[in-house]
Amino acid sequence: MKKQYLNSEMDKAIDEYIHYDRDRQILKDRFIHGMTFSELSGKYNLSERQIKRIAKKADKILLLI
Repeated sequence: MKKQYLNSEMDKAIDEYIHYDRDRQILKDRFIHGMTFSELSGKYNLSERQIKRIAKKADKILLLI
């Protein structure tokens, strides 16, 4: 079962467990601010596939805590 976080808990977990600045900001924009993969792709000049990989990798990390 997937763990549910409050925004403040998610923000803290991202800061603590995600080590790259760009990835932290992408994840906060995705999970806290609700941006779509398409919006994130444009904002960070990355493909949607790259954004999805970052989100998937972080999901695995955050599920472990």
